[in-house]
Amino acid sequence: MFEWISYHRSGIAAVVILGLVITLLWSIYHGVKTARIREKEQVFGDPERTTGGWYWAVCGVATILLLWFYYSWGMARAYFPKAANELCQIAKVHESLSPIVAQLPIGSRYFKSTDLVVRNNEQLDDIEASFPVDAFSAQEEKQIRGIITQTRSLIAVYSNPDSIEAATVSSLSMIVNDINGLTDRIKSGSAGLIPTEAALAQSPWGVTPEEIPMLPMTPRGVMFDGIAQDVTKISKEFLTLRNMPDAANQLIKNTRADIKLVKDNLENTSAGDDVIDIRQSYMKSVERVFKRLDDGMIFPANTLDDVNTSVAVMIDEINAAKGGLGIIDALFMPGAGVVKTRTICIEQGSSRWLPKPTDVIATFSTLANPNIEEGGGFKGTRLLWFKWLPISDVVGFFVPDSLVDILPGSYGKHDDVGRFVPTYKDHMLAFAKGEVYMGSIPMLDGHIWDSLFRVLVAMSFGIMLGVPLGIYMGVSRFFKSFFDPMIELYRPVPPLAWAPLILTIFGIQDDGKIFLLFMVAFAIMVISARTGASGTQLSKIRASHSLGASNRQILRHVILPNALPEILTGVRIAIGVCWGTLVAAEMLAGTTGVGFIENVARTVSDYELIWVTILIMGLLGLMFDLMMRKLISILIPWRGKG
Repeated sequence: MFEWISYHRSGIAAVVILGLVITLLWSIYHGVKTARIREKEQVFGDPERTTGGWYWAVCGVATILLLWFYYSWGMARAYFPKAANELCQIAKVHESLSPIVAQLPIGSRYFKSTDLVVRNNEQLDDIEASFPVDAFSAQEEKQIRGIITQTRSLIAVYSNPDSIEAATVSSLSMIVNDINGLTDRIKSGSAGLIPTEAALAQSPWGVTPEEIPMLPMTPRGVMFDGIAQDVTKISKEFLTLRNMPDAANQLIKNTRADIKLVKDNLENTSAGDDVIDIRQSYMKSVERVFKRLDDGMIFPANTLDDVNTSVAVMIDEINAAKGGLGIIDALFMPGAGVVKTRTICIEQGSSRWLPKPTDVIATFSTLANPNIEEGGGFKGTRLLWFKWLPISDVVGFFVPDSLVDILPGSYGKHDDVGRFVPTYKDHMLAFAKGEVYMGSIPMLDGHIWDSLFRVLVAMSFGIMLGVPLGIYMGVSRFFKSFFDPMIELYRPVPPLAWAPLILTIFGIQDDGKIFLLFMVAFAIMVISARTGASGTQLSKIRASHSLGASNRQILRHVILPNALPEILTGVRIAIGVCWGTLVAAEMLAGTTGVGFIENVARTVSDYELIWVTILIMGLLGLMFDLMMRKLISILIPWRGKG
C-alpha cells in the first residue's frame, strides 16, 4: 500500500494542492465574514478578540503549505509530471552546446578570444611596467623585453584575419552548416518520433534517487535528445580547432628558445638569494602569459561571427519549440530550471534545497518504520517506538548498593566443599543491583524519545531548583545579593559555549547533555520566578499582614500566585531554548536523538532528511507550547482579565 502511495505521490499531491486552495479561499471568506460580525460586539484591545480564530490558523497553514509546494516544484511535478523529463532533454542540448557557447558572446558581452587578447595584453603591460631594477644585466633585460615583444606579436598574428589557415575556415564553415541543419530539424518538429520502451518503463519524476528520468519519455523529448547527441559531435569537432598559422608556430618556437636561454642563466649571478628569487619570479610571470597563448585558442574578431549567428538562431528555435513548456518552466519552476550535469539532470533553484512535501513525508514514513530489518529507523535505532524495560533495571538505578551494606548481618561465604549458600543480604544486594527478575513494563524508545527524555529531565530539575531560588531572591535581600552575581555571570554566556567543556567532562552520554540543558533552564526559571515575586503589589502584601497572615501564608497565597504567570512564561521560554540547545549538543556529540540525525544528514547533504528533522523539532516544540497554553489557562485563568 505504501509503495503504491509513494509511486503515485505526484497525483496525490495534485489532489492535496487542490484541497489546500479550496481550504485557503474558504478560510479567508469565513474569516472576513466572522470579523465583520465580531467588530460590532468587541472593541479594539479586548483580549477576547484574540480567542478562537481557528479558521485563520487554517488559512496560515494552507498558505505555508501552498508556498512550500510551489517553491519546491511540488506543483510542477503534480500537474506537469513529464515537464522535467522534457526540460532534461533540452538541458542536454545546452550542455552539449556549452563548449561552443563558451567561445561566443552568448550569455556574455565578448568573444572569448577578445577577453583573452585584452587580459593578456593588460598583464604584459603590468609585467613590462614592473621590470625589476638592477636584477638583470643589460643583455638579459634586452632578451626579456624581446620575449615580451614576441608575445605581443603572437597575439597580433592570432588576431589577423589574413593569417588564419584555409583549413580552419573550411572547418568552421562545416560546423556552421551542421548547426543550421540541426536548427532545421528543430523547426520540423517531433512528428513521428516515439520514445523507447526502456524510456517509458522509467519511474516517474521524483520516485527514484535520480529524481528526473534521463531517457526521453515524449516525442518532443526524443527530438531534443537526438539533437543533443549530434551537437555533442559538433562540439568535439569545434574543440579540436586551433588557429595556428605558420607565423604563429615560428614565433612560438623562437620565444620558447629565448625563454629557455634566459631561465638557464637565472642563477648565474653574484647577487644574493633575494635577487635570485626576484629574477625567477619575474620570469615565471613572463612565461605564464606566454603559455596561455601557445595553444592557438585566439581567433580573429570576425571569424566566429557565423558560428555565433547559427548558435543564436538554434537557441531561439529551441525556445520556440518549448511551446507551453517554457511557460511551465517560468511560472512553476523557480530558479535556473532543470540543469544537465555529466550523468544526471538536477533541479536547480529553490527545489534543490527545499524538498517537496510528499518526498518529506515519504522519508519520514521510512524513518518512522519500526522494522529496522526492512530499513526503518536510523542507524539501527527506531524513530519512536517502545521496548520492554525490566523493572529490575529501574530498581537497580534508584536503589543504591550502599543501603544493603548497612543492613545487619554479613554476606555469604563458600563452604568447605566449594558451595555458596547466599544469605538474605546477598538476596537484597542482587535486588539492589537489578539482578532479580521482576517482570517488564513497556517504555518509550527511539531517537525522539531520547531527545524528549533529556529535555524533560533537565526541565524538571531546572523548575524544582530554579523556581524556589527565584522566589526567595525576590523576597530576601540575602538570597538576591548572594546568588545574583553567580546567576548573572553564566546566564549571558551562550549555551553552546559551555557545550565543549561540559561534554568533555561528562562525555557524550546523557548526563552531560542533561546538565547542559539544566544550566539553560535553571537560569531562565530563576529570572522568571524572581521577576514574578518581586513584582507583587505592595498593597496586597500589606493587606495580608493586616489580616494576620504569616510569612509562609503570604508566600504561599500572595507572592506565588502573583509570580505564577511569569513562572509559566519562563517554562515556555525555557522549553524552546532547551530544545534548540539539545539539538546543537546532539550534533556536537551524540549517537541518538533528533540532532544526531540532522548532523548525519548534513554531512551527506540529505536535504529531505534535514527537513524531516526540522519538522519533527517544530512539531514537538508546538506540542510543548500547546500543552503550556492549556496549563496556563487552567492554573491562571484570571490572566489578562484583571
